[in-house]
Amino acid sequence: MSDLFVELTAPNGRKYSQPRGLFINNEFVKSKSGETITSINPSDESEIASVYAAGPEDVDDAVAAARKAFKDPSWRDMDSTARGELLYRFAELIEKNKEVLATIETWDNGKPYSVSLNDDLTEVTGTIKYYAGWANKIHGQVIETSPAKLAYTIREPVGVCGQIIPWNFPLAMAAWKLGPALCTGNTVVLKAAEQTPLSILYLGTLVKEAGFPPGVINLLNGEGRKAGAALAQHLGVDKIAFTGSTATGKEIMKMAAVNMKNITLETGGKSPLLVFDDADLDQAVKWAHIGIMYNQGQVCTATSRILVQDGLYDKFVAAFKEHVSKASVVGDPFKDDSFQGPQVTKTQFDRVLSYIESGKSEGATLVAGGEAYKNVGGKGFFVSPTIFTDVKDNMRIYREEVFGPFVVISSFKTEDEAIERANDTTYGLGAAVFTQNISKAHRLARLIEAGMVWINSSNDSDNRIPFGGVKQSGIGRELGEAGLEAYTNKKVVPPTCSRELYLAVAN
Repeated sequence: MSDLFVELTAPNGRKYSQPRGLFINNEFVKSKSGETITSINPSDESEIASVYAAGPEDVDDAVAAARKAFKDPSWRDMDSTARGELLYRFAELIEKNKEVLATIETWDNGKPYSVSLNDDLTEVTGTIKYYAGWANKIHGQVIETSPAKLAYTIREPVGVCGQIIPWNFPLAMAAWKLGPALCTGNTVVLKAAEQTPLSILYLGTLVKEAGFPPGVINLLNGEGRKAGAALAQHLGVDKIAFTGSTATGKEIMKMAAVNMKNITLETGGKSPLLVFDDADLDQAVKWAHIGIMYNQGQVCTATSRILVQDGLYDKFVAAFKEHVSKASVVGDPFKDDSFQGPQVTKTQFDRVLSYIESGKSEGATLVAGGEAYKNVGGKGFFVSPTIFTDVKDNMRIYREEVFGPFVVISSFKTEDEAIERANDTTYGLGAAVFTQNISKAHRLARLIEAGMVWINSSNDSDNRIPFGGVKQSGIGRELGEAGLEAYTNKKVVPPTCSRELYLAVAN
């Protein structure tokens, strides 16, 4: 076998062939420079494999392949029902290979295997199937402008779409972007996060097996500052979709402006979770735990600021601390009882620990965690679930996104105070409200400045529902029917006059 593939055995004993190359034009190829990046197992800090890293020249090749495929009749003129069937076949292949994909995701990323298999892969296949169903239901409209005239609109694909995905949900974020782009007839150059490239490369083998024409889907590895930047500013790319940090999103906006690309950005968050005195305490505690500790806290919509009304504050803190101690089992992500695995990289591990020190130095009260977790073989990037109380609004740990198993809890007195403090942030991705007064919940949901407000739950999303934020949490929406808007242009064919009507008007 060529050095474009390597035979690997994962910690759970599963053997498979891992692609190492860049997936361009339905083939795995080496990078022009020969440069590689190494994927690290965050559970024990060992090397898994090295893969080829794209540079600007490789991005050029991928974009050229995507442009050629976009113009080729085999894709451009494909019947929309056939396109939907192709996407459905892709989803079925993902389902067939879900154990391998889940294994790679856990090995490369550190999330529990149960999450990779039951949550992430279910979301991947569900999202691709959802958009497969949309493929033959995208249409324009006829607009009557007078009794003698009519116009019509056509929904056309945008063109070549650059897509840059994050490391926290590699396969799921790829599905969120591939689904709507492909069902509307676009072609794609997708760059995986440099920290977690392996599952996306394996996906390339299924792209070819599903029967997509060459160049329709191209998958690149590479550093953001090289491959990502080259993709964002490429003149041959018509659209950029990005999920990641707000700081990087701002840079991508600047680079995409070179040819005024269509952009979709889903960036950072510091989402509030409001618990009122009349809330169901058990439910509030359960969902607050899921809202921040799921996926090692590495969730853009994590409800990482918990605001609890005075009358329930002490009871909530005690119950939440106890629930976290029992539910957040930290351990080997391949073990069935592990709820929390390691942070994805040493950089992220160090970042979380630095915020712990910041919280201590600023005077917040540490009630749980606050240290590296060393009971998983002594290695790996594990952090104990961390809870700070008595947190003030001006503290860094209250205002800045930590992206780890790290939550701050503060009290409030009135509804007005809760809303004012919930909105006192540069972010606006998600929020949650806990109260048994549903009228109050819906009223408050309108007042909170966020793209999504959950009522008596947290991070309870669905691929049929639009996802996105306001303020510095992003631009545009993904998922649901709304996710199609970003991948189509509306062309207008105005009223056409008959010769008789033209002469009548002219005279």
